[in-house]
Amino acid sequence: MAKSTARPRPAFRCSECGWETAKWVGRCGECQAWGSVAEAAAPGAPRSRVEAGPVTRAAVPIGQVPAEESRARDSGVAELDRVLGGGLVPGAAILLAGEPGVGKSTLLLEVAAQTARTRTRTLYITGEESAAQVRLRADRTGGVHEELYLAAETDLGAVLGHIEAVRPTLVVIDSVQTISAADVEGVPGGVSQVKEVAAALVRTAKLRNITTVLVGHVTKDGSVAGPRVLEHLVDVVLHFEGERNSRLRLVRAVKNRYGPVDEVGCFDLSSDGIVAIADPTGLFLDAHHGTIPGTCVSVAMEGRRPMLAEVQALVAETGAERPRRTTSGVDGSRVAMILAVLQQHAGVRLTSHDVFVSTVGGARLVGSASDTAVALSIASATAQRALGQQTVAIGELGLSGELRRVPDLTQRVAEAARLGFRLAVVPAERPDTKGRSRTVEGMRVVEVGHLRDALRLLGLAGRASEVA
Repeated sequence: MAKSTARPRPAFRCSECGWETAKWVGRCGECQAWGSVAEAAAPGAPRSRVEAGPVTRAAVPIGQVPAEESRARDSGVAELDRVLGGGLVPGAAILLAGEPGVGKSTLLLEVAAQTARTRTRTLYITGEESAAQVRLRADRTGGVHEELYLAAETDLGAVLGHIEAVRPTLVVIDSVQTISAADVEGVPGGVSQVKEVAAALVRTAKLRNITTVLVGHVTKDGSVAGPRVLEHLVDVVLHFEGERNSRLRLVRAVKNRYGPVDEVGCFDLSSDGIVAIADPTGLFLDAHHGTIPGTCVSVAMEGRRPMLAEVQALVAETGAERPRRTTSGVDGSRVAMILAVLQQHAGVRLTSHDVFVSTVGGARLVGSASDTAVALSIASATAQRALGQQTVAIGELGLSGELRRVPDLTQRVAEAARLGFRLAVVPAERPDTKGRSRTVEGMRVVEVGHLRDALRLLGLAGRASEVA
């Protein structure tokens, strides 16, 4: 009796996340996307050419591997080098992801131009724009150079052909979701295409010792679009972010095999291009901070970098049954908690007042280190009394009104002193140090244990409650 051969069951795969199922469904069971499930390739289908294995190399003792080949070189953009851990490593695959319009292409064109100026051949592949569009942007930003090569391609074979012909040291692919392989199923940007295209480009980078930067799209929740394996294939994952109403752009490392992941690079995006900012504090401080009521400065940590940010508050009397509580750049739930602490433990009555709290320059204050600054700015606005132009406040505010210490307090205080502030209000280190005053680089640092003590120190204790 002839042995029957079992027929393989067809598999269906989601083009958004790669989820597989034995039968077709209209909605993905993993990412819940509608209409994204399609039939995958049969198990016996021929493998794609880009899946061919890499050239086999003999194993050698680690001490015999030449380290010079992997030494990082400067990209020409100091803030990017800071995040990368020293610069561009030969053979490294870097993924830069960010929202549309945040400035990814502008930043990488600047990196490519700066690399070309060092007489290093660079190749920029664009799949989203025409070559003429990129040339216009290069003219505007001063990025035209004879060592910077440009090609507009969306086919993987053509991209690999350009790399073979130009033999660059740095390759920029803008973006990986627009490149497709002709012999791989799926649409450009789909799971199969992105995975195979990225694998081929990363393999080429390793074999030819070429630094390769891939631009990636992001989803609505801010994560990298495409299969999760994309982030595993590359050596470095960078997120490029920034508010649309602000010129400040930040580059954060989410994964980095060559350096730390807690560094942040700061950039100023304008119509003339993008410029690295070594000291971004000026973007978050108003020239009149501290001279008008309702303003207070705090020190936030962006990665390992302290940055001063100004908090502004406006308190206006209202006859509405439910007063308004509006925030911008700060956590609304924390502001609500701070208002309750001010009323319950500091005697500041705000039940008949609208309260508006905002930051200067589009800064976003995340965490609890700016609680004290928010509370003092609200008290200052209520009392209509300025805190003084050279005052900074740092510390978390507890529900009973106590001030709690925050991480990196020494570094925050040192940054405020470097920028010329003369008074810092910080939480007490121990119960027996409450009220202690010390001097750090010409700045008076006063340790307080309770919000009432901070209000009393700044002359707001009685005034805020009287006005309210």
